[in-house]
Amino acid sequence: MKFGLAFLLCSYIAQSCLPPKVYDFEFDNEYDCMVAGYSESLKQIEHIGRLDVNEHRMYIKFGCFEIPSTEEDI
Repeated sequence: MKFGLAFLLCSYIAQSCLPPKVYDFEFDNEYDCMVAGYSESLKQIEHIGRLDVNEHRMYIKFGCFEIPSTEEDI
């Protein structure tokens, strides 16, 4: 079983989120997916910067999802 990772960049001010961004990597287990989610979320918040995060009250939500296996994987 493989896992995918998806992010949502949201704003409390706008009361909305951008469309999900799916990470371009598949994980072998949920633990590795979750660790990557926290790590990448921190990188993105730091990239956006203190000013924009504070001004727009931005935050990131992420989740790991199971990728359905195909017959080729078996």
